[in-house]
Amino acid sequence: QVQLVESGGGLVQAGGSLRLSCAASRRTFSINLMGWFRQAPGKEREFVAAISWRLGNTNYADSVKGRFTISRDNAKNTVYLQMNSLKPEDTAVYYCAASTTVGITIESLNYNYWGQGTQVTVSS
Repeated sequence: QVQLVESGGGLVQAGGSLRLSCAASRRTFSINLMGWFRQAPGKEREFVAAISWRLGNTNYADSVKGRFTISRDNAKNTVYLQMNSLKPEDTAVYYCAASTTVGITIESLNYNYWGQGTQVTVSS
C-alpha cells in the first residue's frame, strides 16, 4: 500500500503562483507514474499533469500547458506541481495519484492510489 499526502494548497490572487507537493509513503517498483488531477465544484475530476518516475517524461492538459510544471525528486519520493499565472478557473481540489500503468495515462481509472486532496482557490 502506498499513501500519498498533498500539501501546498491555499488562497492566491489571479496571476499568482503556488507549488503543490505530494509525498509518497514509500517507493515501490510497481509505481511507474505520478499524476495530478483536480475537481472543481459541480464538475468531474480532470487530468492536470503526469510524470514518469524513471525517465521523467511529462504530459499536461492543454488548459495548463505553459503555466504548470510537474517535477519529481526521486530521493524524497516526492512530486511537485508548480503553478504559475493562476486563473480563477484553476480553483479546485487538487489530487495527487500514483499509477502502475506503463507509459503516460491521463485516465483517472488507471491510477491505483490517491491522496486526500488539497484546496486551491484563485481569487479574481
